[in-house]
Amino acid sequence: MTTDRDCADTVRDDAAAWFALTSDRPLDAGEQARFDEWRARSPRHTEEYRALQQIWGAADQLSKERLQALLREDSPTSLPRKTAVLRYAVAASVVAVAVSAALWFGLNTANDYSGQFATAFGERKQVTLPDGSVVDLNSRTRMEVHFVRGQRQVLLSEGEAMFSVQHDASRPFVVEAGKGRVTVTGTRFDVRRDPAQTLIAVESGTVKVNGSENSGDTVVLTAGLGSRVDGSGRVSPASAVNTAAIIAWRTGKLVFNDAPLSEVVEEVSRYRQRPLMVASGKTANLRLTSVFKADDTDALLRALPSILPVMVRTLGDGSQEIISR
Repeated sequence: MTTDRDCADTVRDDAAAWFALTSDRPLDAGEQARFDEWRARSPRHTEEYRALQQIWGAADQLSKERLQALLREDSPTSLPRKTAVLRYAVAASVVAVAVSAALWFGLNTANDYSGQFATAFGERKQVTLPDGSVVDLNSRTRMEVHFVRGQRQVLLSEGEAMFSVQHDASRPFVVEAGKGRVTVTGTRFDVRRDPAQTLIAVESGTVKVNGSENSGDTVVLTAGLGSRVDGSGRVSPASAVNTAAIIAWRTGKLVFNDAPLSEVVEEVSRYRQRPLMVASGKTANLRLTSVFKADDTDALLRALPSILPVMVRTLGDGSQEIISR
């Protein structure tokens, strides 16, 4: 006779197997369809899977490669998989040593969570949050995350981040950046906070962008659309954007498509220890179309005089300026 406990154990086994598989590599189309069907079959399935995601997120201070090695099984093809369950059990034991009991209990009951993340110049980092959402941080980025009942909130105080948000209609995912607020339940989008504006671009799904309370502006963006929130909290209308070029930084590339040199200099400065400057006026308005490596901005400076009528000079403090020639 099958008991309730047997059924619960089967669900946990299946959840552990799916978690091991999704942590190891992206699912192919067939696997994704079976995973979606499994999660939709019962709310309990989603609950058990999220519990594993929360444990993974709580162990962020451990080496991600170490945890993946504990969960990995070569060429997994079927469910349930006892080997994957055993590997998960080992990983959970490692987590238990690294995470305090209070944090463990809090994540699995109230689902509250707080974290702070930052990158130095030239550094990129990927963070997996307790709900399974993934955030890629670009160079010179600072971010705070606060999960409470009913809301998942992120404060992007500086820099740029790409968000891959796990769907949860009951807990909206809200990103505060400057005068702008981006609200989603599940999607992929990029937010960049500059001193004078915040830029938003959507790769998939739908997001709602709000400006300051005084402006009352709201714009809904879908895949391939973007918007900006200026320093006064005004939101620009939705417009088509080249999402692939915008998020190319995730693969270490800087893509410029007919960009004014002033924007090029602002972007490149984020990847250099000393800021890059450009002479105002005609020089700053020159346009550039090209692709460079984010970790070798010196190559861009060497190539620039052969592309545009400019030269690069080094100043006394070691910083560099682009001037006309």
